[in-house]
Order: sequence, then structure tokens, then C-alpha cells
Amino acid sequence: MTAANTAVPLLEARALSFQRQDEPVFAPLDFRLHAGELALIEGDNGSGKTTLMRILAGLLHVSDGELRWRGEPLQRDRCAGEILFLGHQLGLKADLSPRENLHMAAGLNGSREGMSAAAVLTEIGLGGYEDEPVRRLSAGQKKRAALARLLLLPATLWLLDEPFANLDRIGIALVNQLLEMHTARGGAAMVTSHGAVSFHGGEPQRIRMHD
Repeated sequence: MTAANTAVPLLEARALSFQRQDEPVFAPLDFRLHAGELALIEGDNGSGKTTLMRILAGLLHVSDGELRWRGEPLQRDRCAGEILFLGHQLGLKADLSPRENLHMAAGLNGSREGMSAAAVLTEIGLGGYEDEPVRRLSAGQKKRAALARLLLLPATLWLLDEPFANLDRIGIALVNQLLEMHTARGGAAMVTSHGAVSFHGGEPQRIRMHD
């Protein structure tokens, strides 16, 4: 066991489960996620991958079991700004520009030292579209506008539900680069994906969903 694995995990699930209308969505889960680690959430369609992500993001309540953050029971007010969720709904205001959306997000959660909305949007591939209303952007550009939050906001844990959807080959490579960078500097990430992850920072942890 490595020193990293003996440290207090960022996130820990103990017999975590969720029920909908008294029916279990997935079997009880146990896992630990440490700083610098990537976890891939695997399972068939309908196995509860997105549900798990929404639980970890605080959008759904745990039915049974326990979630712990830095060794303490997970409470959203205690880890506000440390957990960033990017799901199928991108969380963008359609009438605002990518720059305005980023400013609004940074106003709520702060920003990384030395990072600006303009620099982030250029790095993410939206140079020239910073002030275009989001509703006028293509699906891939909207995805990039959402991904820009990963660069700007100082979150420790990224929860990425199908982050490669609507991206071309260059965009997919960019997401993989962001994951490498984030884990290298001590962050952690949990990702659902159908095989687009290419991670060179060690073997990812795999969390298999079962009903």
C-alpha cells in the first residue's frame, strides 16, 4: 500500500445506496478517492452512474450508507466550492456569454490564483467567442464553455458525467489533458465515460455500478 493510500481520503463512501420509489437504483457501494486520483464510474445504461454523480454533488439525498469528505461526514456547506459537478445539463445561462457565465461562477466560488475568464476561454478553444451569447454557440462550443469552469474555479474534486460528449478529437484530448493536470497538482476526479478517457497518471480506480 502506498503512502497516498494510507492518507485520509478526500471522499469516502460506505455502503452507499439510493432508492427511488422504494426500489434500489444501485447496490451498496464502498470506495475511497484520494488526492491525485482518478476514478472511472463504469456500468450499463440505467445502472445509476448519473444518479451517483448527483448524490456526490449534493443534488440527491443518500438513501442508506454514508459519505465522508476529508474524514468527516459530507455536508454541502462544509465543502462548498471544493466539489464541482459537470453533468448533461451544462449549467450555462443561454442569454449570457461564456465570459459572463464564468464571471457569475467565479463570483459564487472564487477563482484560481492568476487565472482570468479571458485566459481560460482562450485556452479552452473559445477565443473570439468570449462575448457571444451561449444560445448561439454550437453544441461543442457550449461544452467547452462549461469545461472552462474546470480551469477557472478552485475546486478540488471534479465530478464529470460524460465530459467527452459533443466534443471532437481535439476537445477529447483537451479533457484528458485537464484531468492529467488536475490530478498532478493534487486534485481528484470521478468520470463517467464510454471509453474516451486516456490517463497516464497511473491506473485509474474503477467503480463498477451494479443493480
